[in-house]
Amino acid sequence: MDALIFVDIQSDFVPGGALPVPHGREVVAVANRLVPAFDLIVATQDWHGPQHASFASAHPGKSVGECIDLHGVPQVLWPDHCVRGTAGAAFVAELDTARLARVFRKGTDDDVDSYSGFFDGDRRHSTGLAEFLRERGVSDVYVLGLATDYCVKATALDAIDLGFTTYLVVDGCRGVDIMPGDTRRAVEEMAARGVCVFTSTDLLPRAAGATARRI
Repeated sequence: MDALIFVDIQSDFVPGGALPVPHGREVVAVANRLVPAFDLIVATQDWHGPQHASFASAHPGKSVGECIDLHGVPQVLWPDHCVRGTAGAAFVAELDTARLARVFRKGTDDDVDSYSGFFDGDRRHSTGLAEFLRERGVSDVYVLGLATDYCVKATALDAIDLGFTTYLVVDGCRGVDIMPGDTRRAVEEMAARGVCVFTSTDLLPRAAGATARRI
């Protein structure tokens, strides 16, 4: 069985939000086009406390974009974003969420960030996503969302490590690119680790039983 994973398609990550990914809203149309092609769809959702350790505001004297050591894990400091219960943490209004089987929240521990939809940053705690997929007999996962070079990459690489055949819907992702080329390098890293890279155009014929073409 296949599953489609929406990664962090939330209001704070699109233009107008607290941590906007350039052109981030463009992923919504791709996600919505693919909904009819899948029987199982899940989503991840950043869900931080107001004093989360990944926020630059939680570290006096530090600035957004700086990297610190957070309990032994490298951590980029971000603007306050996706604070639980706020409008910024909600899914983008235009996203088709009607058929979401479940939402997996991450970054809920104020002391540990979580890019991956499967584990927190120190990999001590699971979100339950892997267990949920296995209980439903999922072998293949298709990943899209925000941002390519952070949460999408971490989710896809963990999926590979957990034994899922993993596909990146590359036109359904957008990157932060703190350093120019980060998005391209992220896609290259995912491909090198065994993630199959496709476009939504390649995948849409699945609904009629066609086989996707690798790019």
